[in-house]
Amino acid sequence: METSDYNFGDRLLHRLVLGMPFISKVSFELDGILPGKGQDHPEEKHVFVSGLARAGTTILMRTFFDTGQFRSLTYRDMPFVLMPSLWKKLSKSFYKQEEAKERAHGDGIQVGFDSPEAFEEVFWRTFSGDDYIFENCLQPHSVNKELIDQFRLYVRRIIASSNDRNQQRYLSKNNNNILRLGAIRKAFPESLIIIPFRDPLQHAISLLNQHQKFCDRHSIDKFSYDYMRWLGHHEFGMTHKPFQFEKESRSSLTDYKANHINYWLNIWINTYYYLFQNAPSDSIFVCFEELCESPVPTLRYLFESAYLLLDEDVLNKTFNLPPTKEADGIDENMRNQAQGIYQDLRVLATKK
Repeated sequence: METSDYNFGDRLLHRLVLGMPFISKVSFELDGILPGKGQDHPEEKHVFVSGLARAGTTILMRTFFDTGQFRSLTYRDMPFVLMPSLWKKLSKSFYKQEEAKERAHGDGIQVGFDSPEAFEEVFWRTFSGDDYIFENCLQPHSVNKELIDQFRLYVRRIIASSNDRNQQRYLSKNNNNILRLGAIRKAFPESLIIIPFRDPLQHAISLLNQHQKFCDRHSIDKFSYDYMRWLGHHEFGMTHKPFQFEKESRSSLTDYKANHINYWLNIWINTYYYLFQNAPSDSIFVCFEELCESPVPTLRYLFESAYLLLDEDVLNKTFNLPPTKEADGIDENMRNQAQGIYQDLRVLATKK
């Protein structure tokens, strides 16, 4: 039995637009017909948040989004996320208002039509998916100058499509951007790149739990499975594909299956070792535990780096650290290796 939050018409439209790369490419070209859209303007300090899922990427993105100075793709941009300006005009007559509800992750985060979300990956999947999405994994990819320029144009169009004149900066939360952080830096040299990280064992447990939850969901909801695939979300569930950063990773993902805690601990090790070694030197690493336990120093540094005022609303923000969980069968060598990387990242984070 298939169940979905989308009606038949919505599912059909999403399938046509997101499931057919040709339609996505045409929509991108159509968005360029509007006069004045995507024109050059003074470079602003855009913000890109990227890391493993379940590291606090969403709460960081929403903290910046709540300032009102950033344009980010939202559910209203779906499914024509590659033609934000034209779709805004076409869809205005049937705008809906809906109360926010808890997202499928079951983590208490509420989403509605105007909630920012990680839809930017549709651009990369459409124009360069074959360069980094493979049958069993995702790999870092080199982005040529033509596509970097095209991405800059896309970001300008997204900003130009905003109804709010205060939103002159772009905000991205895209976990797959860890595969192309060098290209992000080339596209926007003044941008702020934020990489959240979390205690490796607690992070691995969270990923395992989400994987099991989404596998259950995908087994009864084919549209949910297709939807995550179209959006380039391969973090967990039946669409899962692990990151593979080198031909020979620091530890082999083939030693464990995705239903085992050590599989996800392996992903943590490989991902954050790669980021520790390869992220642009001016990237800001943010420790999730520090953010929850002492939010003000972290937020003060992030806002100062982004040239934002730290107002009372931000100073009063609180973030809940989930209860500590345990798991059986943990490989102690892997635990120690992960903890070593975690401590190295905390040293980077405290240098701010």
